[in-house]
Amino acid sequence: MWLSSELMFFAGLFAMYFTLRATSGEMWAIETEKLNVPFALANTIVLVSSSFTCQYGVFAAERLQARRTGGLLNVARWGMVEWFLLTFFLGAIFVSVQAYEYAILVSEGVSLSSNAYGSAFYITTGFHGLHVTGGLIAFLLIIGRAYVAKKFGHFEATSAIVTSYYWHFVDVVWIALFIIIYFLK
Repeated sequence: MWLSSELMFFAGLFAMYFTLRATSGEMWAIETEKLNVPFALANTIVLVSSSFTCQYGVFAAERLQARRTGGLLNVARWGMVEWFLLTFFLGAIFVSVQAYEYAILVSEGVSLSSNAYGSAFYITTGFHGLHVTGGLIAFLLIIGRAYVAKKFGHFEATSAIVTSYYWHFVDVVWIALFIIIYFLK
């Protein structure tokens, strides 16, 4: 139910974006030229790869393997904690790069209050960034819970799986946002 409400929230943001875009076509063409598509694509690849590392963490959780059973470099023996830490790291990179992109755009005159494009861009990507940050906090809670649990069991594994649903949802929303913002002219 909660993911459904999140889907409706982002549907509203998409509707806002398309409405503003439809009423401000010429400005949209000028402002989108300021976007660094290769930079954003690299950042998108980072976020999408985090979905894969998250899923490997889920596979480990389903095996009830909280932590690695081999050396740190032996990725095949990693547990949920190691995969979720890598996912956290990739998500943190994504948010940091997005903040850097914001700084560049602000220096080029694209701000939240500059025009309709700036408002639509920052509201849609900003709320997404807040959701990614929420996911990062959830990963830290799941990792902490794995360390506190005396025995990693089905309850902890289920929590990891549910967190992965949210993370995959956030990734899919970003793919849609990325295509709409960076590619649709």
